[in-house]
Amino acid sequence: MVENVGVDLVGWLRASELGQGALVGLGVEHGGAAVVAGPGGTMAAGLDELAAADRELRPRWVVWSQETSRELVDGGVRLAMCWDVAAVHRLLFGGWRADPAYAWARLHGVPEDQIPSPVSGEPDLFSFADEAAAAPALGPAEALKAAELQRAALAQTGDRARAPSGDRAIGRSGDRARAQTGDRAIAIATARSESTVELLAAELAADGLPMDRAAAEGLLAEIVGPRPRGPAEAATARAARDQRVLRHAPAGVVADLRSNPQVRTLLAAAGIDVPDTRAWRLEEFKDKSPLVAALLEWRKAERIATTYGYAWLDECLGPDDRLRGAWTGCDGAAGRMTASSGLHNMPAVLRRAVIAEPGHLFVRADLGQIEPRVLAAVSGDAGLAAATAADDMYLPVAAQLNVDRPTAKVAMIAAMYGQTTGHGGIAARRMRTAYPVAMGYLEAAERSAQARQDLRTYGGRLIRMSGGGGVLDGESSGAARARGRYGRNAPIQGAAAELFKMWAVTVRARAAALDARIVLCLHDELLVHVPEARADQAKELVSDCLAETTRRWAPGGAVRFIADISTVRCWADAKG
Repeated sequence: MVENVGVDLVGWLRASELGQGALVGLGVEHGGAAVVAGPGGTMAAGLDELAAADRELRPRWVVWSQETSRELVDGGVRLAMCWDVAAVHRLLFGGWRADPAYAWARLHGVPEDQIPSPVSGEPDLFSFADEAAAAPALGPAEALKAAELQRAALAQTGDRARAPSGDRAIGRSGDRARAQTGDRAIAIATARSESTVELLAAELAADGLPMDRAAAEGLLAEIVGPRPRGPAEAATARAARDQRVLRHAPAGVVADLRSNPQVRTLLAAAGIDVPDTRAWRLEEFKDKSPLVAALLEWRKAERIATTYGYAWLDECLGPDDRLRGAWTGCDGAAGRMTASSGLHNMPAVLRRAVIAEPGHLFVRADLGQIEPRVLAAVSGDAGLAAATAADDMYLPVAAQLNVDRPTAKVAMIAAMYGQTTGHGGIAARRMRTAYPVAMGYLEAAERSAQARQDLRTYGGRLIRMSGGGGVLDGESSGAARARGRYGRNAPIQGAAAELFKMWAVTVRARAAALDARIVLCLHDELLVHVPEARADQAKELVSDCLAETTRRWAPGGAVRFIADISTVRCWADAKG
């Protein structure tokens, strides 16, 4: 029941002594009116009142999911910060499902297998169920209560050391990592940034990525040919692309390039015997074989033609020359942001068409060597932390291992991803002696994952490893090892994602004063669209925001984080 109709929202919140950062429940009714819940009850307000209250009081609005944030963005309201129940639920409980009824039940101790699904089939990353239809009784007042329960649960999560599975060998090193995190503080801070990144996701979907249509069509014409005017022309263009490869085939040999068995036969006829046709395996032959070189180029063009061709451009590029897709704040696994419409997998060549609008530039920022630096922070390894003082931390690691830089890089990557054979495996074994605390952290995570024990990231995200109970009867040792390798890296990848998102929402908050907006979050990379006259300020601001974020995320300053930041007009002009 909505009460206090007609009461001024700002006055009502002030009367309840709700100021900056206070949790206030928020929903949006069909038709656009806001419904707000606080200690004084529930009241309705117009979106203009809501925007005014956000500007003047800066509470932390509690919403059930990004669905509310998208409705507000569509209505012209961009909140400063929020507490997103679905986002925090995924942090606490893992997985993807987070509809209101499910989140509410889990917070109240209902076993997972006793909660019916509100939708038929498995929900995916970009299907947002209608929460109002799924659970009509759960409104903003219940969202507020859910947030309070989540905050209490996060405090308990923060009380546990971040060492995987409480391994005793890691417990001592974990104490150092625990001292760095501040436990409850980092858990709450992560929940806040994970929530606010859902606001950013709604804005990214609405704003889109600037793209020059003429430049994009020109690139497609170079790669796959002119826009076909019908099926016949499309078939002719496809045959022409195929012929660029088949002209290098031995006489009389014909193959369907879209069939891997036929491609293997084609290669064998040319004297190249390979067990499969993966690109990395064929790379070693491209300088010796015109057929292989042409095949690899064909694959790039075919991917663009089938996934990023004219149909993709027509569907995803709006009349305002903005490329749009749906965005989520996490992938339901380790916690990376995701995007549809090819925004996260766009071929590098198409970046040449991502051009700032007239009078604007991009500030592009890319975190450097992020996972090794994160490993130093979350493990509490003092030796590895010392290496992060260098702009290129692989150089001091190489000196410590008494190897060259390329070998040191291989050793670090092999250690984090569990490579045990070949050059990477040999190099990784040296890491155990040089950095025992960090390697112990990774090995404990791997053991826990093999035993099907869930993990948590530095920020408290649950990474499901299919429950406890050890290796299942009948499970192959290879499957257990593969799960262990995933568990070895997932806490590092997840913590890196948490750091990146905290940085992104900090940039979002600070950049608004410069009329600058984030238009792309790509793994460890930010792209900020800014008026040209303010580009230098924005570049400095992005750097300052990274320093601010790392002070909050890894207090103490033992680990240094860096970013390559540049100002460009075209995304392709950025280095790296």
